[in-house]
Amino acid sequence: MRFSRNATGTLFVGGALSFTLAALAYPSMLGLNTVSSDTSRVIANTQWGPLTEGDRDFVVKVRAAGLWEYPVGLLGEKKGQSQAVITASQHLVDGHSALDTTDRKVAQMLNITIPNLPSPQQQGFVNTLTADTGKQFDTDFANILRITHGSIFNTVAKIRSTTQNTLVRALADQANDTVLDHITVMEKTGLVDFGTVLFQETTPPKLPAVDLTPPPPVAGQPEVVLTPPPNATSTPVNIDGLTGASSGTGTGTGTGAGTGTGTGTGTGTNTGAGTQTTAVNVTPGATPTAG
Repeated sequence: MRFSRNATGTLFVGGALSFTLAALAYPSMLGLNTVSSDTSRVIANTQWGPLTEGDRDFVVKVRAAGLWEYPVGLLGEKKGQSQAVITASQHLVDGHSALDTTDRKVAQMLNITIPNLPSPQQQGFVNTLTADTGKQFDTDFANILRITHGSIFNTVAKIRSTTQNTLVRALADQANDTVLDHITVMEKTGLVDFGTVLFQETTPPKLPAVDLTPPPPVAGQPEVVLTPPPNATSTPVNIDGLTGASSGTGTGTGTGAGTGTGTGTGTGTNTGAGTQTTAVNVTPGATPTAG
């Protein structure tokens, strides 16, 4: 595994690539900036419960994580030197495609703008693994992804235990299962340096916000979709069933159409964004291009 130190002696993984996802801020989303450290500040009251700074930030983080881990999974399926690394790569593709489907649905319903590209730091991870060859790829793959998943694991738990928003809670449930699965398969590679992983998780260097922040999507740009593998075993959360959006209240078929229309208009402000969704091919180590 490659290490380097900067002038202050801070240890970096894979050529000055460290992970501080917990510090990620996403300014200008919804026209607001993240204020101080008060993640509990309510920024919107929705029919599914209050939405806080922390809730919104979490939805963006989940999206950004998938935008780099999914391509890395595709990369690992091709470049992995061991079956354990190939299996872990398959878990990344499978898990993040399902998690991203849930995340995009939740973001749409809560009117949260989500990125189409990962942060510069996350893209740096992709670049490092794209350049790696042979055994070095397997080692960097297992350690970088174990560090990143370990770092976000506590964030998922905090959101799950504190959010009052039903949609965010459901997303956190799925994220918890996905992240734990990915931590486990990385450890099963036998390549994780736990001493280094613990250091990186507990002593993250402070990087400029620009390195940690995914760029806002370009207006009119198709939304990137992480396509599930043909043999997918992970499934998105049934958000419509969770919220009763299908209007199946059992009040009688005679009023079903009427109540269905009423519900539709209630969420209609979000369907416009949904119509912009276009499948985009995501290739390892490259900027996503429309398919």
